[in-house]
Amino acid sequence: MATIIFGIVILALVLLAMQAFASVDPRKLAPAVKLAGGVATLGGAAFLAARGQFGIAIPLGLTGLGLLGWLPFGPAGFFQRTQKSAGQTSRVRSAFVEMELDHDTGAMRGRILAGKHEGVTLDVLDVATLTGCLAEIDEESRALLMAYLDRREPSWRDHMQGDAAARPGRAWSSGKMTEEEAYQILGVQPGATAEDIGRSHRTLMKKLHPDQGGSTYLAARVNEAKDVLLRRHR
Repeated sequence: MATIIFGIVILALVLLAMQAFASVDPRKLAPAVKLAGGVATLGGAAFLAARGQFGIAIPLGLTGLGLLGWLPFGPAGFFQRTQKSAGQTSRVRSAFVEMELDHDTGAMRGRILAGKHEGVTLDVLDVATLTGCLAEIDEESRALLMAYLDRREPSWRDHMQGDAAARPGRAWSSGKMTEEEAYQILGVQPGATAEDIGRSHRTLMKKLHPDQGGSTYLAARVNEAKDVLLRRHR
């Protein structure tokens, strides 16, 4: 009976630890928690096996192997499902507006950096006010604001008149992109690996590619950011 209780306690402690740490900086804690839990669980399984309790030792051992990532199933998969997204975002900035894209939801937010609406978030301004700004700002800012309007109100052009609505979505640029800008656009940390850069690029392009209803301007900026950062890995 004591060995059965011992095995149950170990398994319960491992699962409780996984749930407790799932929401606390998971990118740093997850590897350590899984490693410690896997080693402890395998140790418990070995102890039970030595005492002949194979009925408990085998599933406990499989649990430990799963935590260590040595099996394609098991609690490691459960851990990954319970940890929350880190909320990765991309930022693009021009002279007039700064935009932020949430990688998980595709939601686009922004704020105005200059003019009479300086400091105001785009969400609190109506579409008519935003479209009224198009004729007064530089081309790069115009492309960025139009990308936001396309996400917020896809039919906004139907209510526009004149040259502002007819301007094509070219990939305007204010100059050579810096590495700092590229990191912000892709939403990755300085020193990110080529794999991280490629993963972020693919995620963003799925949401921003013109064929998916996205923005030509933002897609071009994302491609440029990827090229800038991957040069460091060649």
